Amino acid sequence: MKQGFRKNRRDAMLFGVCAGMADHFGFDVLWTRVAFVALTLLGFGLPVLLYLTVAILAP
Repeated sequence: MKQGFRKNRRDAMLFGVCAGMADHFGFDVLWTRVAFVALTLLGFGLPVLLYLTVAILAP
């Protein structure tokens, strides 16, 4: 059984949120970061808000 979401500090660039998401869902961390940056640059401010929220709340 899979554990809950955790930040990955080993592969972290800032807080480890993208690395943790990549580990949890089985994606490559590079593509997770690319998707986050692309969504942010397209004008969607929600990814930044979600990133900061998860950075604060996730273990």
